[in-house]
Amino acid sequence: MKIPFLKSPRAKAESVAETKAHGGFFAFAGAGHAHWSMRNYAGLAREGYMRNPVAHRCVRMICEAAASVPWLAFEGGREMDEHPVLTLFKKPNGRMSGAEFFEALYGHLLISGNAFIEPVMLDEELRELHLLRPDRLRIIEGRDGWPTAYEYRVGNAMRRFAADGEMTLLHLRLFHPLDDHMGLAPLEAAGSALDLSNAAASWNKALLDNSARPSGALVYQPKEGGNLTTAQYERLKAELAEGYSGPARAGRPMVLEGGLDWKAMGMSPREMDFAEAKNGAARDIALAFGVPPMLLGIPGDNTYANYAEANRAFWRLTVLPLIARTAEALTGWLDATYDGLRLTHDLDQVAGLSAERSELWARVGAAGFLTDEEKRQAVGYGVS
Repeated sequence: MKIPFLKSPRAKAESVAETKAHGGFFAFAGAGHAHWSMRNYAGLAREGYMRNPVAHRCVRMICEAAASVPWLAFEGGREMDEHPVLTLFKKPNGRMSGAEFFEALYGHLLISGNAFIEPVMLDEELRELHLLRPDRLRIIEGRDGWPTAYEYRVGNAMRRFAADGEMTLLHLRLFHPLDDHMGLAPLEAAGSALDLSNAAASWNKALLDNSARPSGALVYQPKEGGNLTTAQYERLKAELAEGYSGPARAGRPMVLEGGLDWKAMGMSPREMDFAEAKNGAARDIALAFGVPPMLLGIPGDNTYANYAEANRAFWRLTVLPLIARTAEALTGWLDATYDGLRLTHDLDQVAGLSAERSELWARVGAAGFLTDEEKRQAVGYGVS
């Protein structure tokens, strides 16, 4: 007789052997091959940001935190209360607010390792900023290996931008050791942990759909030999499907007749150390993004004394370097249009750094050897 057994949807069995002996049944499935998701932008976006809750939350936390910090503009060392760039950053284009624009900008960087900004000039003035999706853009190299142009395709439409010149595309990228022009996404470095986390969720769902039990086989070993009749076999299949399949019947005890025995053919969640494997993958994903696991509620490896300390580490080690490199890139890019402009962020508005700011002000205020002007500069207020 033949009794079906479950195959993993993510692994392909190399061999299946079926043997009958003394009216019994034995099935063996060979080891499968690991399946890894695609490492391009679309694959990382779908398998990571759109499917994995840990990766989604890491990207959201970083993007929302970075986009929430107000911008500051300086000219000649003096802070400008009003500036065309600050006005533009509040409403970069007709479809996006400033927060939406920078959240999408940082999201492109975290998911693809690259972000592209297109300027719109009118009467020699910068009027709008638009983001270009990284997976639609291709870099054209010259004979010397340096970029000569950017090619952007949407369906059958294609646009080309010069790589050099005033106010061309701004390309922000994260360091990639093996690519001269494109960046490496944190989500790509966490690709193996991402696939492991997604596979664990799929396995858990499939386990619930199959009575919350690992796969196995019913072995028929009658004392006097012989096999089940066709009618007995069909009745047994029907009873298994009606009485023991589905999540609503999980945990229901199985009543076996004489000669029938249940043989488990898979490891239990305890044997697989399922929970620790899932939490380990989540910690690896958080590590790649630079988000302390404590902020995500992931157990284990909580090296920070409390939540506030973990939050300060998140800002200091992850968010601030990201917005600093963005401000520097934008400053250099806009220098051709606004000579002497320096862009930075108003860190006094960051609630997560209030404790450090209070400590700095106390130290500077107690320094009697500094003048008031020097104290202003020490806390980042510039020339009065």
